[in-house]
Amino acid sequence: MDPHRPRSIEVDFFRGIVLIVIVLDHIPGGVLQHLMLHNYALCDSAEVFVCLGGYASAAAYGAVLSKNGEKAAHNRFYRRCWEIYRAYLLTAVLTLLSGAILQFLQLNRPMVDLTGWPSFAAAPIREAFNIAILRRQPYLSSVLPMYVIFAITVPFVVPLARKAPWTTLALSVVTWALAIPLARLFAIDDVSDWAFNPFAWQLMFVTGILCRERPVSAGFLQSTKGRWLTRIALTAVLAFAVVKLFILTQPLPGHLKQNLSIERVINFLVLAWLAAVLIRAGFIAKLAHKAPAVIKVGQTGLVCFVGGTVISLIVDTATPRSFHGLSHGLAALAGDLVAIIAVLLLARFWNDWKGPTQPRGAAVRGADCR
Repeated sequence: MDPHRPRSIEVDFFRGIVLIVIVLDHIPGGVLQHLMLHNYALCDSAEVFVCLGGYASAAAYGAVLSKNGEKAAHNRFYRRCWEIYRAYLLTAVLTLLSGAILQFLQLNRPMVDLTGWPSFAAAPIREAFNIAILRRQPYLSSVLPMYVIFAITVPFVVPLARKAPWTTLALSVVTWALAIPLARLFAIDDVSDWAFNPFAWQLMFVTGILCRERPVSAGFLQSTKGRWLTRIALTAVLAFAVVKLFILTQPLPGHLKQNLSIERVINFLVLAWLAAVLIRAGFIAKLAHKAPAVIKVGQTGLVCFVGGTVISLIVDTATPRSFHGLSHGLAALAGDLVAIIAVLLLARFWNDWKGPTQPRGAAVRGADCR
């Protein structure tokens, strides 16, 4: 692999889209969330977010390794672990603070309960300790604890993926298959405490690493076998959509997402294959160049994730609930648009404040998966 490859414009674009979708998905009364992936597939934006996180981590590790050596690359991810942990604590504080304000103002009672403020107010010292040790994770902060774990493993997983990709994949699959007993062993199997079982979701993270380190070639995609795989993937995506729309009309049990069920994995993989085809065709790069603001969101992932939690809470609270019918729909749509604009402005402000970022390499087909 070439460690000097620039960052992928397509990956930053996908990350930006996913971060915006996460904000919209956490506005309970929103309109646009009905157009999102989880309505047409058995997986959702979480799989995309974690997979892209693995890809970005592998890219960052390779960049630091080639420039400053192995020790610097290891230290970079140990610091990254601390950065993510601080972001988790900040997200937890903002979530609880939002719940306290909403309760004080007697607004949006369902959101107050979601934030976890009532249980925190009843036992603040115990709850603060549980939050600090990752035992209790307030609403919207639950994806970050597993990223703390993943960041620690990057210096070991990426070199293994470079030397022995099939061994890396096999170890990841075995860990995923044993995820539930492993979670019980470490007492993180309660869905109210750990919304994402890290032993299961590491499969998505490792998949992202392998996408970076062992991308599928354009020649294979255009080969007879590659074209057949594309047809199979397209058929599978349509079949999953039919099942989701017309058969599984009720919400699925939370443990299927918590433990990354097999159907979610398969649905994501066939979607990822089609994404790889579109990337190789240059379609995503053309689309990304027309949406530079979305790319900025992708470049500012952690900041937009933390800020997005506050944005979703504010928009959901500010959206009038006294309207009905068309008026309610228009008000909810306006709230969604405000949330999107707020995320875009946050990314722009942060990028301007931090200074210009490195040029993007549109030619890099980074999301390709083998």
